[in-house]
Amino acid sequence: MQFIDLKAQQQQRLSDGRTLRQAIDTRLQALLEHGQYILGPEVAELEFLLANYVGVDHCIAVASGTDALLIALMALGVQPGDEVITTPFSFIATSETIALLGAVPVYADIDPLSYNIDPACIEAAITSRTKAIIPVSLYGQPADFSAINSIASRYEIPVIEDGAQSFGSKQNGKRSCGLSTVGTTSFFPSKPFGAYGDAGACFTSDGDLAERMRRISRHGQSRRYFHTDLGINGRIDTIQAAILLAKFELFESEVASRERIGARYSQQLGQAGILTTPQLALGNTSVYAQYTIQVDHRLEVQTTLKEKNIPTAVHYPTLLCQQPAIKSCSSRCSEQCSSPNAQKASERVLSLPMHPYLSETDQDCVVAALKSTIL
Repeated sequence: MQFIDLKAQQQQRLSDGRTLRQAIDTRLQALLEHGQYILGPEVAELEFLLANYVGVDHCIAVASGTDALLIALMALGVQPGDEVITTPFSFIATSETIALLGAVPVYADIDPLSYNIDPACIEAAITSRTKAIIPVSLYGQPADFSAINSIASRYEIPVIEDGAQSFGSKQNGKRSCGLSTVGTTSFFPSKPFGAYGDAGACFTSDGDLAERMRRISRHGQSRRYFHTDLGINGRIDTIQAAILLAKFELFESEVASRERIGARYSQQLGQAGILTTPQLALGNTSVYAQYTIQVDHRLEVQTTLKEKNIPTAVHYPTLLCQQPAIKSCSSRCSEQCSSPNAQKASERVLSLPMHPYLSETDQDCVVAALKSTIL
C-alpha cells in the first residue's frame, strides 16, 4: 500500500477517451514543437483557467508554493523588522519566507478541532508592527476567513491565505485561494492538484497587487531589461504549466473522491470511538490533502502499523517556533496567546494513507489495522 499513489492517476480516462498519460504526452509534444520553455502560451492559458476556477481576477503562476508566499509578502511591502502573524503548526515554508525578508514570524495558537489558526489568538497578537497575517488552510480545509478578514479589516492588515494544502476546497461556497487579499498555493506533486515538479500560484482580485506580484516573479521587470522592483526568478516552467493543463479535467472528480474517502474514514473510525478524527468547520469542505487523526502513544501505533505494511506520516512533529532555523531568527509567540493546542497536536497527530484512488479494500485494511492496534 502507498501513502500517496501518484501513478494511478495516469491511467484515468478523460472525456475524449484518452488516458491522462496520453493527454500529457500530447501537451508535451506541442511544447517541444513550439520550444517556448519559459513563459510559453501554456502559462497564460493556465493562469486564465485557474483564476476563473478560484473566482478571482488574477492568477500569477510561479515556480513553487514557497515562491508564491515570498512573492506575496514582497508585493505587500514586508520589510525587516515588520511582524507577520501566522500559525506555529504547519510546514516551515510559511515562516521561512517571513524570516528570509528579515521580518518577524509571530505565532498564534490553533483551533484544536480544525488545526487552523485561531482568529481570537490572531487579534491578541496584533501590534503596531503587524504588516500581514498568513493563515494556513491546513490538511485541506480553509481557515476561518470570515472572522480573520473581519479582524484584519478593522486593523487594515492584508491577509495571505497559504492554500498549499486546500486548493479545491470551499468555504461558504467560495473557493480556497479566493478568500482573502491574496491566496497562494503549491502544485508540488503530492498536493491535491499537483504538477510533476515544483510549481505554485498567487491569486488576487487586486489589479495593482497582481501586477506587482507578476513583476516580482520576473526579477522585478516591468519591461525588457527595465526593473522597477527587486524580484526573484519565480516563473513557472512551461512544462509544468502544460502538465497542469492536462491534469485539470480530472481535478473536480478527484476532489469528490477525496471528500468521499475522507467521509468514509471518519464514518468507520468515528463509530469505533477510539481516536480523534478530522472535524470540518461549519461551511467548509475539505480536499483532505492529509487525513489526519489523533492517537495516544503515537510511536507505538506507527510502529505496529508499519509492521502491517500500513504507511503513515506525522504532519507535523515539531512546532515552527521550536525549529532551530526559526529560533536563530527573531520570532515570538504571542504573550497573550501561547500555543498549547498546537503543542498537543504536534504530539498526537498521525496521517493515514490518502489519495483520490485509494481503494475501499485498502481503506478497510487501514481501518482494521488501526482498530486492532488501538483496542
